Amino acid sequence: MVFGSVPKIPVARHDRSAQIADDIDFEIKGAEMQFVEIELDPGESAIAEAGAMMFKPPSVTMETVFGDGSDQYQGGGIFDKLVGAGKRLITGESLFTTVFTHNGSGKTHVAFAAPYAGHILALKLDEYDNKIICQKDAFLCAARGVALGIHFQQKILTGLFGGEGFIMQSLEGDGWVFIHMGGTVVERELAPGEELHVDTGCVAAMTSSVDFDLERAGGIKSMIFGGEGMFFARLTGPGKVWIQSLPFSRLAGRMLAAGPGGRDVGEGSLLGPIGDIIGGKKF
Repeated sequence: MVFGSVPKIPVARHDRSAQIADDIDFEIKGAEMQFVEIELDPGESAIAEAGAMMFKPPSVTMETVFGDGSDQYQGGGIFDKLVGAGKRLITGESLFTTVFTHNGSGKTHVAFAAPYAGHILALKLDEYDNKIICQKDAFLCAARGVALGIHFQQKILTGLFGGEGFIMQSLEGDGWVFIHMGGTVVERELAPGEELHVDTGCVAAMTSSVDFDLERAGGIKSMIFGGEGMFFARLTGPGKVWIQSLPFSRLAGRMLAAGPGGRDVGEGSLLGPIGDIIGGKKF
């Protein structure tokens, strides 16, 4: 898969009675700081995280909705709205999302920008059994009708020590979703029974068929002094996984360490103070 400037993808129009999500055309632009430009026909909508919009024309109206807006499109009631909002709150997201609807004539465009350096991945959910699991802060925007939910890891060990991989976000439906991943993105196809060990923060997204568990990071010495944390994520196929080279938590940790009062420490390592002395930063 090639990231960067993505050519516009024509999408065939479907019978709305057979498809929940709006059909949208789009183009991903940029290199390291990307944004996605979505083309809307009259009456079509896109949903996005608060603050993700880059630009829009006057004919595109903004409406803040409780939850993810999918219940509104399907005629859901107040209970559905509360459930949708509650799921987003648990994943650390806002209770509200913004729906951008084209109320004019002809075609128009609205754009959404990534919050930090990385790449935007476009996925058509009906090509992945109508569901993708991703990090809780990875969702950027989607076609109206895509449902945002939560995904808990079922195993006790994973729940206790899974860190960023414990509570993830589920994206369900049949439309386009746009996921932002930090740094460079690697896509891996896992065969049935094939395992891959990944830092828990680097697991950006995966198909629902992939099993997520934890693997101890070697012996006690490696767990304490190795700097890679106590556990790896053990991903077992079949299915696809998308791995990000720079999770936001790692970026934020380095920025805090470099700031006033900060201290350079390895991720999960106890060697930070010793390294400062060796490096001449403390005497």
